[in-house]
Amino acid sequence: RQQITCIASVAFKMALRAAIFQTAKRQQNAVLRRNFGAASTSEDVDSSILESIPSYVLKHPSTDISTLANDMRVASESVAGAETATVGVWIDAGSRYETASNNGAAHFLEHMAFKGTQKRTQQQLEVEIENMGGHLNAYTSREQTVYFAKVFKHAVPQAVEILSDILLNSKLDEGAIERERGVILREMEEVNKQQEELVLDHLHATAFQGTGLGRTILGPEENIRSLTKADLKEYVDKHYTAGRMVIAGAGAVDHMELCDLAEKHFGNVGKTPAFGVDVHHDAAVFTGSDIRVKFDSDSTAHIALAFEGASWTSEYAFPLMLLQTILGSFDRLSGQGKNVASKMCLDVAQHDLAHSISTFNTCYKDTGLFGIYAVAPDNKLDDLMWYTMNNLVRMVHKVSDEEVQRAKTQLKATMLMGLDGHSAVAEDIGRQLLTYGRRMTPVEIFARIDALTTDDVKATAAKFINDEDHALAAVGGIHELPDYNWIRRHSYWLRY
Repeated sequence: RQQITCIASVAFKMALRAAIFQTAKRQQNAVLRRNFGAASTSEDVDSSILESIPSYVLKHPSTDISTLANDMRVASESVAGAETATVGVWIDAGSRYETASNNGAAHFLEHMAFKGTQKRTQQQLEVEIENMGGHLNAYTSREQTVYFAKVFKHAVPQAVEILSDILLNSKLDEGAIERERGVILREMEEVNKQQEELVLDHLHATAFQGTGLGRTILGPEENIRSLTKADLKEYVDKHYTAGRMVIAGAGAVDHMELCDLAEKHFGNVGKTPAFGVDVHHDAAVFTGSDIRVKFDSDSTAHIALAFEGASWTSEYAFPLMLLQTILGSFDRLSGQGKNVASKMCLDVAQHDLAHSISTFNTCYKDTGLFGIYAVAPDNKLDDLMWYTMNNLVRMVHKVSDEEVQRAKTQLKATMLMGLDGHSAVAEDIGRQLLTYGRRMTPVEIFARIDALTTDDVKATAAKFINDEDHALAAVGGIHELPDYNWIRRHSYWLRY
């Protein structure tokens, strides 16, 4: 009799889960029928929504975009009255495009770019930048490499010439390469001391194991010690092609002048790699898994839990941004205290479950990661995970219109504040042209946010959270952290 009762209970639960799943699928299909994909144009947005856009957004400067004969794109946003400008080169190449044997090459090249060219020694380059009152910098991510300069408006031609020199004529001196190994290894030590960086690297390694996205940006220590000049040159020849480069400028920039400068200094960059075959990244494959590094002597745990997210151009990209804003963030040291709007953060604050907790939404070309990052005492992890998972799944069933409306306003403010300054605008232009193939204006961003509804948020949560596999990385005092199956079981409700 007990066995029959158990079988009946299991059958009931399975039927209930199936019914919930069918409801969620219907909601998802409703979203799919509406065009939220960022690759589509602003013409796809309901024109009635544009009437509610504030005038200060409608007056935002336009972005001029041109394509050179070799397929390199030049884009700029001119600001009247500006005396400074940011110009840079955004390259569609990062650690994702590397292999296991040359992982770390993109970041190594970033270091070598400032170590001298065929025309300038390292000292001459540094003195020239300082004499013009400029700032030259670079960074590498998993999908992009960026070199940019901040200068006075009269120095824009000189800045573009310097950028072309360090990119196309880098000397890659053998002695400088050997010296730079030690610099990068020390940088790796410093990065590994930052628990958030370490945990997020672990998260990518387990979520995208066996693929390019799972590799770190700096690369493993053995690669840093063994990469050669030939390896670096091969990476440049493969990936630094005109079609994968965008020259972006913002501030005191004249678009036609920038196009002429780009043609002069970058016009000889080839359309395809020297060997004639364009190289693409490998496909991202999300794997539900976890990695746990336990230190019993540590009283604090650093935890990143993520579900597979959406790509930049997905129809779910904006709903996920809104979902991220609704879930929010909390820090015990902030002035908010327990007066936070987010239900998840309120639960964490009232029960004193974590030092801090935040929601992240990371997008890539064909996938993404959506989840939470928490820093918490080692004896609060069980309760923390219960409240966290409960609030994540609540988004599938019980998110309110008030929460959605408040999050829309917050998201708009975040988007606009992210465009403060010429460097931020230039970064936005370069990134969007590489990911979307066009520049999405603030007007379009506002319109897309306004078009979202509570049902869209629920459908998005149903697709990405409800009964879905997750990836988890945790470091520190994690003896109380529930196991993978417990968290997986709490990714759905049987009743609501």
